[in-house]
Parts: sequence; structure tokens; C-alpha cells
Amino acid sequence: MTVMSKNYVENPPNFSQAEIGAAKKVFLAHSYSKQVQLLTIMDVEEAVAILQHCSISYVQDLISCLEKQGHDKQARHYAHQLGFIHSEVETAQSYLTTSALGHVQQRIGWIIVLALLGIVSGLIITQYEDTLSQLVLLAVYMPVIAAAGGNTGSQAATLVIRALATGELKKRQWLAVLLKESQIAVCLALAVAGVMIIRIIFFSDVKSAGGFDLHLIAVAIAVALFIQVTLSTTLGGLLPILARALKLDPAVLVSPVLASIVDISGMWIYFTVVNYFLEIG
Repeated sequence: MTVMSKNYVENPPNFSQAEIGAAKKVFLAHSYSKQVQLLTIMDVEEAVAILQHCSISYVQDLISCLEKQGHDKQARHYAHQLGFIHSEVETAQSYLTTSALGHVQQRIGWIIVLALLGIVSGLIITQYEDTLSQLVLLAVYMPVIAAAGGNTGSQAATLVIRALATGELKKRQWLAVLLKESQIAVCLALAVAGVMIIRIIFFSDVKSAGGFDLHLIAVAIAVALFIQVTLSTTLGGLLPILARALKLDPAVLVSPVLASIVDISGMWIYFTVVNYFLEIG
């Protein structure tokens, strides 16, 4: 486990202290530019062992210089190995020191792919046009399904990402996260579904029910909401761990992916459940 102090990065070495000390002495004997050049050709394990025994500020300067010279992948690899970043897809620099173009390059791929995937939600809604035409009230609660799933999923994801970032949570603890978030999800889903039943029964116009039993409509929407919130919350807790396992940055990946999945699954769950309960179509 990497331990960071104010001055040094320390890690249980794979080399003896004598070997590291000798290698470090030789490495530091070279000029600064030569040290950067050496990092591009040295054995990674040996280089990391040396850098772990140098001051953090000095190592960060070396990594930054390495990145500026066009060795981005190596810079991120060293930063990841030394514990400066949580994933090799993260930039080795801080948020503010990274250029706007660097942030765009890091994010744009996922955004474009997921934006195109969002078309699926529209196709699902189009498929159920007949259902909406028979019961316009359903359109009022479509945003509720998407919002509830997105909000609960985002909450879970944010908490897990924070736990991963602080080292409180490890990838191998995914089962514990699954069990905990499943319990939380059921409680949240019951609460949200209960509120929605009350909202529909007591504050909806009977005329908007289109001849269907308002109580049955309320139950159908509540069941769909329960399923959506349960799945979204559980998924929100597991996605950051999956991203970390795949060496992807949870902070960049999880929110857009979760939003897309919630939109698509939400519409499908909503109309499938409502059609089942009301026997429409």
C-alpha cells in the first residue's frame, strides 16, 4: 500500500534498501533533463522504486516535465504507480493546471457515444405512443421515473467514488457494496413509491385517468418507480468499482454512463410495468 507523507512517497520496496540507495545516487547524479530522459527508457519497476524515495514535489516536477515532452502515457503510468492519481486515464496534473483541451480530450469520447445511445430512449417512447395516447397521465410521470433513478444512482455513485478516493473502500469489497446499496435501494424505493401513490390518488384529476382505475394507475407507476430506484441505486454503487477495476476514471465515466442507463432502462421499465398492470396494448 502506498503511504504518502508531506515530503516523500514510500512503498514497501521490491529491492533491498542498499540497491535502491545505490540506484537513487546514480540517478540523481545526472542532470535534471537527463533524469527525465532516463525515465523514458528505464525499467518501470526500478524507476518507481527510486522515485518512491525522492521528495513528492521533485517527483511531480519530473512527471510534469515528462508529460510536457510528449510522453503522456508514461507520465500517467508513473503517477498511477506512485499513487498521485487513481487511474491511468486521469491526467497527471491537477484539475486547474490541466488545459481545457486536456479535459475535453479526456471526456469527449464518452459524451459523444452516450449522446448517441440516448436515441434509444426516444425509440422506446415512440414504440409506446399508443399507450401514451390512451392515457395522457403517464406522460406527466415520465420525468419522475428518470429523475428519481438518476438522483438515487448519482448519490450512491458519489459516495462510493469518495470512499474509493480516500482509500476507505477497495475494489475487492464490491460484494459488500452490493449488499449495502441493495438494502438502501429498497428503503429509498419504498419511500419514493409511497409518496408517489399518495400524489397520484389524492392530487390527480379523475378525468385524466382516461377511464382507467386511478388506484391501479398509482400502483403501476409506483411499482415501476420502485424497480427503477432499486436498480439505479445498486448500479450507482457498483459502477465506480467496475470503472476502477477496468482502470478507468470513475469521476469521468460513472455520471454520464449512469445517466444514459437510467434513461433507457427507466422508459422501458415504466411502459412495460404500466402495460402489464393496465393491460394496454
